[in-house]
Amino acid sequence: MHIERGPNGDFILESGELAGRFGLSGEDFRQRIRQGLVKSMVERGEAEDIGTCRLSVRLGNRLWRAILSNEGEVRDEAMTFVRGGGRVRGP
Repeated sequence: MHIERGPNGDFILESGELAGRFGLSGEDFRQRIRQGLVKSMVERGEAEDIGTCRLSVRLGNRLWRAILSNEGEVRDEAMTFVRGGGRVRGP
């Protein structure tokens, strides 16, 4: 998966590709976005991780995370499950 940056620095992901990570069709995923059920967060790397970013996208109890290089390439990604208390479990 390649992730682009918009003119204002926002990350741009292909919704159909991301939908597949959640086991959904592109349309089902976009519907959940419109319903406000998909949440995302960006964290910028510091110290030895400077220049990288971690993207987190949450839908229900599923959390997809990706570590991006400066060039927007996914270095690592994982799908985990979040317990009711908000703790993340998985790899």
